[in-house]
Amino acid sequence: MKIQEIHKNQRTFFKTQQTKNVLYRKDSLKRFQRVLKQEEKSISTALFEDLGKPEFEAYLTEYFVVMAELKTMIKNLERWSQPKRIKSSPLNFPSKDYLLPEPYGLCLQISPWNYPFQLSFATLVGAVAAGNTVVLKPSEHAPKTATLLAELIAKTFDPQHVTVVNGDASVAKELLDHRWDHIIFTGSTHVGKIIAKAAADHLTPTILELGGKNPCIVDATAPIQLTAKRIVWGKYVNCGQTCIAPDYLLVDESIKAPLLKALVEEIKNAYGEDASTAHSYGRIAHQRHFDRLVELIKGSDLVYGGDSDDKTLYFGPTLLEVDNTQHPTMAEEIFGPILPVLSYSNESELNPIIDTYERPLGFYVFSKRKKFIKNIFHRYSYGGGVANDTVIQFANDKLPFGGVGYSGLGAYHGKHSFDAFTHFKPFIKRGTWIDPFVRYAPYPSSFDWLKKLLNFI
Repeated sequence: MKIQEIHKNQRTFFKTQQTKNVLYRKDSLKRFQRVLKQEEKSISTALFEDLGKPEFEAYLTEYFVVMAELKTMIKNLERWSQPKRIKSSPLNFPSKDYLLPEPYGLCLQISPWNYPFQLSFATLVGAVAAGNTVVLKPSEHAPKTATLLAELIAKTFDPQHVTVVNGDASVAKELLDHRWDHIIFTGSTHVGKIIAKAAADHLTPTILELGGKNPCIVDATAPIQLTAKRIVWGKYVNCGQTCIAPDYLLVDESIKAPLLKALVEEIKNAYGEDASTAHSYGRIAHQRHFDRLVELIKGSDLVYGGDSDDKTLYFGPTLLEVDNTQHPTMAEEIFGPILPVLSYSNESELNPIIDTYERPLGFYVFSKRKKFIKNIFHRYSYGGGVANDTVIQFANDKLPFGGVGYSGLGAYHGKHSFDAFTHFKPFIKRGTWIDPFVRYAPYPSSFDWLKKLLNFI
């Protein structure tokens, strides 16, 4: 079916008002939940074929996230969809004031290849719960998962309600030529700008979940072994292809040597002496990305790793020391299993380094000093931050997930997803049993008494 026809059919379907029916939405989500439960193994297999993703990792970081989001939406949908009573203004007495939630309409979702199941369906669930129709365009760089996503959606939804359109960048461009009521995109800042420009032509609201150079500061008081363990997991899960992974370390000079030693130990503990044989370690998604990573570390002073295989797209966990921000790994977001380490001797050195980059999606600090942690998190702007761990900010669906500035626009997760895909209409119902005459013409020539009354209110 042509994109123009899909767009027209969804517009027609939305106008029937069917998606505004809360029970229809809830039944759709329950049906989707049943389908995903039946296809858990197929999902895991597709993720392995596309990314070499271990089954445990596929469950924890992809499948479970979507199922948890579904559970939250189904449980709370009816309550969230109710009109919300708002305190009335005395100026409108007598009145009852409300916020009425309604769906935006037609949603376009363009999802990435690094978490192709989670980042396709977690937000789609929110859009459906809010009463929208959805066209999902998965990444062509995770082809097995993209094909499966289309099958899962076709098993669950009427295509006029939710459908999948597969294809390359030209398909995404064609989709953006149409007018949507909401767009959500996850991917690079470069493409995010293209999406934003296309959305601006129609004044379409957007959520852009992008990326950036996520710093990870380790001061002299941090517990070295535990710090190393948590950094290794956050950095190398999904083979480093995580938008909120630590992108570089800023380590107090006095503990750099023991921390590097601990990082190497924890890499070996996690993935063995040869990560290419480890069942817990994934692969790079596609050749172009693999080649970019290989080029990044050429001529670098490696502390550990750097091994790769272009036949299997294996790229080993890699550590390297860098002296400044001019190193190739410090130019832009790495998005792979390469971790550059810089040191500082004085905390005043942190600002010039971190301020070199746009506001990141993630920000991490390891320290036992409460004041230091507080000052750091108040000093810098970022999408989400964690003290004494990495990446776990996504685990709490009570917290919004999103970036700021070049790392993103808007946020989602749990109730925040429902709200992101909902327009809250203000509505006032006035009483008729009394009608204060003050506001009507002809206006009095003197109204000092009115000024005093309004100031009092």
